[in-house]
Amino acid sequence: MPALTMAAIAASLIVFIALGLRARYTGGLDDYLTARRSQSGATVGLSFLASGMGAWILFAPPEVGAFVGPVAVAGYALGSALPFVILGLLGGAIRRRLPDGRSLTEFTASRFGAGFRAWIAALSVLYMLCFLAAELTAIGAITALLSGVDGRVVIVAVALATLLYTAVGGLRASLITDRWQAWLLLALMGVVGYGALGLAPTATTADSAALPAPGLGTGLAVAATLIIAVTAANLFHQGYWQRVWAARDAQSLRRGALLGGLSSILVVAALGGAGVLAAMRGLELGSPPMPFFALLGDAPAWLTLPALILAITLVASSVDTLQNALVSLGVTESGRLGLGGARWLSALLMLPVVALALQQISVLRLFLIADLLCATAVIPLLSGLSDRIPPRAAIAGALAGLLGAILPGTISGGSITAGLLAASFPGATPTLGPFLGALLVSGAVTLLVAALAPVNRPGSAPG
Repeated sequence: MPALTMAAIAASLIVFIALGLRARYTGGLDDYLTARRSQSGATVGLSFLASGMGAWILFAPPEVGAFVGPVAVAGYALGSALPFVILGLLGGAIRRRLPDGRSLTEFTASRFGAGFRAWIAALSVLYMLCFLAAELTAIGAITALLSGVDGRVVIVAVALATLLYTAVGGLRASLITDRWQAWLLLALMGVVGYGALGLAPTATTADSAALPAPGLGTGLAVAATLIIAVTAANLFHQGYWQRVWAARDAQSLRRGALLGGLSSILVVAALGGAGVLAAMRGLELGSPPMPFFALLGDAPAWLTLPALILAITLVASSVDTLQNALVSLGVTESGRLGLGGARWLSALLMLPVVALALQQISVLRLFLIADLLCATAVIPLLSGLSDRIPPRAAIAGALAGLLGAILPGTISGGSITAGLLAASFPGATPTLGPFLGALLVSGAVTLLVAALAPVNRPGSAPG
């Protein structure tokens, strides 16, 4: 079985490499990073789906479904789609402001200056590095769980394979592999879903009562938390912003965003539903809990390979996007790297990520902290679409968002220390208070400072 598993993994990665190497950039650094105005709505939509649906969907939505219920799953699905909806609605306006742009940080600099740009770039890099480490860690764990093969071998293999074709072909390589990977993951989900949902056994009635049914209030709170966290963080994903400029025109971007959003809702809802079903059947969910794989526990052995290839596809599609996104952001922020430097940067950035993934530690808590930091700045950042918001308002709003993140815990715990602890998510448990505080306070302060700022009139000094 290990030999067959390694052969299947190797074959999958070789196919992805072959596809990626076919899509070399047409010339120049700009095309390498943006594939500017070249992609149809269908390609952009499939790329949004493949880029966003990493191995996390095999863990997080089923766990939310099993322990919190369908209301929270609905929130998770909506949160996964909202970033694409926002990109579809606002991306055209940002393209018009920066027709030759490459990143969200350039828009930030044009509106709010170099200081705020550096902060947004730091948040974006932190979030994407967490995402990369989480995906590679996940494929190592899944491989060991399903096949007994050393997961560290697969971590290195996936990192090297995706690095090969993204370093050569740039964004176009990621886009063409995304298109095939999106269809492949949908097909594999159908096969694995049939086996997991249709053929898995049902536990006894006594066993099925092991998980308490959460209340509606709990489900709504978790749903709101996930909507805020996922939406805010994904708006700092440089890979998604690359696709804003890669779209052929604003209409293609809107169509792609709609396709990516709707398909993401379906995928996340289906996997969340698998978690609900695992809990209803009273299956042993494991420690840490993995409801989706609990459904596979007694399923036919032939499902192992499709499930593993599904995981490889999910990880490769998100990792190649993140690799290219980090290079794009690094080149844009440095202003000095050429094409050769971009390729070396893509390799160097993977070294610490692979080193972290090989430790096989949980990065969920770090992920939540990164999500929260993004939530403190997302409203001030998007306020830049209005010319009425001066730089001082956005900067004040982002600083206030940091205070808003610790405010709920400070009030309930009676000290700033308690507020900081709550905002660091002990136990890696997502809670609504810090996210809601970050959004409300950052938005309120941004609007207040903007309202109090002097109005610039012709001939007056900038405000």
